[in-house]
Amino acid sequence: MKQIVDTLPAWLDRVDPGAHRRIKGLRLVTAYGLALALATLNTLTSSVPPTVPLGMLAAGFALWASVSEARATRAASSRDLAALCVAAAAGATLYALLCPWLDTHARVGGEWILISGAFLAPWLKRYGVLGAGIGSQLYIGQLLAYGAHLGPSDLPAIGVAALIAMVAAIVPRVLSGPSEQPALAPPAPVAMPARNGRITPEFAMGLQAAAAALVVIALNSAFDLTESAWAITACVYVVTQTAEGTVERVRRRIVGTLIGVPLGLACLPIAAHAPLAIWVAASVAMIVYAMALPERYDIACGAFAFTLIVTLAASGEHSVAFLVARAWETIVGGLLGVVMAWVVLPLKTPHVAHVRGAVPRESS
Repeated sequence: MKQIVDTLPAWLDRVDPGAHRRIKGLRLVTAYGLALALATLNTLTSSVPPTVPLGMLAAGFALWASVSEARATRAASSRDLAALCVAAAAGATLYALLCPWLDTHARVGGEWILISGAFLAPWLKRYGVLGAGIGSQLYIGQLLAYGAHLGPSDLPAIGVAALIAMVAAIVPRVLSGPSEQPALAPPAPVAMPARNGRITPEFAMGLQAAAAALVVIALNSAFDLTESAWAITACVYVVTQTAEGTVERVRRRIVGTLIGVPLGLACLPIAAHAPLAIWVAASVAMIVYAMALPERYDIACGAFAFTLIVTLAASGEHSVAFLVARAWETIVGGLLGVVMAWVVLPLKTPHVAHVRGAVPRESS
C-alpha cells in the first residue's frame, strides 16, 4: 500500500501533466452538484411543478456542457457553456413539443424524436468543437426530456433548468481560470465517403447513427427492451469518421462498460447503507472519466458506467436486471453502430500513395 501511495503522484503527473484534466474533472463534479443545489432553492422552483425533476435536468445540462466545452480562456469558455446549455434546453423543448403530437397523430412513442438528435450529434461536428458540443447537447436535452416524460406544460421548467445550468457550469470554469487547459482527443483520420464524394463525412455519420437508432426502436417495439435509450445513446457516440474507427471505438466502449457495470453492481450493498460514500466514489469516477476521455475511451466508458450504476442505486434503483441492462444494451447499440458504419455510406480511410521524396500528410 505504501508503495502505491508513493508512486501515485508520479503516475498522475505522467498521465495528466499539469493536472489540467484533473481540474476539469473537479469542475464536472462541481457543476453537477451546484446545479442540484440551486434547483432546491424555493425562489427558483416555486413555479415549477413538483413532478418535473428540475435538479436532474439542470445537472444534466451543466454536466455535459462542461464535458463538451474546450476553450482556453474564461471568456470563450463562458460563451460556449452558455450556448451549450441553451442547446440542451432546445433539445428538451423540441421533445416536449413534439412528443404529444406524435402520440396523437402518429401513434408512436417519444423515442422516435431521439432519431433527430442521433443525426444532429455527428452531423454538427462539421462546425468544429462548438458545433460538435451543440449537436451532443441537442441529443442530451432530448434524452433527459425523454427520461423525465416532459410535455408542453413543462416548458417553463426547461427554461429555469437552462438558467440554473448556465450558472452551475460557468462559475466553476471562471474560478478554474488559467489552471485548466483543454485536452483534445488525438486527431481522427481523414475520411472519404465510399460512394458519393459530395456527401460530407459528417452527413454520412449522422445517417449511420440515425439508422442505428431506428433499428433500436424497431427492436424495442418487437422485444420491449429494458431501456432502449441506452442502446440509442451507444449508437450516437460510437460513430466516427471511418468505419475502422467506429469498430475500434465500439470495442473500447464495450470493454469499458463490461468492467464498469460489474464494479458498480459490486457496490450495491454499500449504496443502501452508505449513500454518501457512493456519491464520493461517483465523483472520483467522473474525475477519472475526464482524465481518460481524450485518449483512453475504454477507461472513460468504464468510469461513466460505474458512475451511472452507483448513482442510480443511490437514488433508489436496486433492480439488478435494470442495472445490468446498461451493459447488454450498450453492446446492442455498439454492434448496430458497427453494422451501419459498414452499410450506410461507409467511410473509409483514403490510401495515400507514398512517392519517393514526398512527406506523408498527417491526418486531421
